Amino acid sequence: MTALDAWTEQLAAWAIPEHIVAAAPESPWVLPKAVFTRRADRYVGSPVGASYEELHKALQDKGTVLDIGAGAGAASLPAAEFITHLTAVDANEDLLAEFAQRATALGVEHELVHGCWPEVAGDVDPADVVICANVLYNVPDLRPFAEALTGWARRRVIVELADAHPLTSINALWKHFHGIDRPLGPTAEDAAAALRELGIEPEVARWRRPAMAEYRRFGELVDVTRRRLCLPPEAADDVAEALRGQGIDAGNPPDLGSSGREVVTLSWSGSPKRGS
Repeated sequence: MTALDAWTEQLAAWAIPEHIVAAAPESPWVLPKAVFTRRADRYVGSPVGASYEELHKALQDKGTVLDIGAGAGAASLPAAEFITHLTAVDANEDLLAEFAQRATALGVEHELVHGCWPEVAGDVDPADVVICANVLYNVPDLRPFAEALTGWARRRVIVELADAHPLTSINALWKHFHGIDRPLGPTAEDAAAALRELGIEPEVARWRRPAMAEYRRFGELVDVTRRRLCLPPEAADDVAEALRGQGIDAGNPPDLGSSGREVVTLSWSGSPKRGS
């Protein structure tokens, strides 16, 4: 099996069993906006990590940036003072609005593109740097996605992802509540192997994200985790107890499932296929 096929197969294994989804009172595919906005605000105020360092270096003091899966701007906006124009692509209009609010406050000239990459690539101009943070685990077909990243970057592509699939953080809870084993892969190492199969040789930087409270209160974490586990509202107390049993600090609640603290930054040279 090729590395690309292995990546696709491992992601497919994350599908939730149909009988569990059918019984779920709410969608388990939760997008906790508060996590994205709080993270963006924290990183803008205090830039940190190998992805920011790589972005700053690639901008060569000034340059344009294309942010794929931009969310509220945690990956690109920390480098606002070095960005001459910023294009944000995201499938979530609410998060694009949050991005625009922050970009405007920072005085960054920006453009918003609603849609999924690479489907909307034809509507986007190339940039000096293309950055894509915490998106790859949602991309089963890696070839066109990665090739479009490379083809739209004049200088550098920067991809950030958790070292392990972020949903592994609640695997023990799936076992506890549903009695099923969830997958362990793929990992950032698998992503790098798949990229090499495409002829991309990424530089790899491993780093650790500082701990932070990603929810204002423990109850928010409990509610999001409950929905991710396809459990009803009346199971909230049981989920809270299970989270405490896992050692989760109720006074400093992290998000379980959006990204991990052990982080990998993959970067490589761009090769624009469109006009500059």
